[in-house]
Amino acid sequence: MSELLLIGRVARAHGNKGHVIVNPETDFAQDRFAVGNEVVVEQHGRSLARRITAVRFQDERPIVALDGVETMDDAEALAGAELKMPASALGPLPANTFYRHDLVGCEVKGSAGEVLGRVTGVQGPLEHSLLIVATGRGEMMVPMAVGIVVHVDPAAKRIVVELPEGLMDLNSLGASKSPGE
Repeated sequence: MSELLLIGRVARAHGNKGHVIVNPETDFAQDRFAVGNEVVVEQHGRSLARRITAVRFQDERPIVALDGVETMDDAEALAGAELKMPASALGPLPANTFYRHDLVGCEVKGSAGEVLGRVTGVQGPLEHSLLIVATGRGEMMVPMAVGIVVHVDPAAKRIVVELPEGLMDLNSLGASKSPGE
């Protein structure tokens, strides 16, 4: 089976018909939480595949009905559950767009070839993403912007960046400050 990727977490029950409010963990919530899609519900060490039978969005959060979840009690029991999809079900992305899971673990190099660190996470929405890079000087945030991120090769697990002057120092200054400064 394909690797399962987190697409959302159940926040709480909604209404009395077994619907749940989901906090999405994807930039493509409309695509991931569509009627007919199958999600894997992971909770308390157990996994169960369920099909989405109804969905609507409120304040950019999906309110989802899942097959087999019929009552408010059923829905309340899902609070905190992770909703996942197989990586193979995610489909292709537009040019110069990458899945977060493909970026995590990539080595980050400067344009002169120097190793700066490794991506440990990606924060923010698609249009304003920040790479979280573990460096020898602490954590650095690098905007995923044209002119800063020069080349991304997820298959080779490599990203080349052209950092604006002072970005590395700005990030490392923030990491070296004592609490309260």
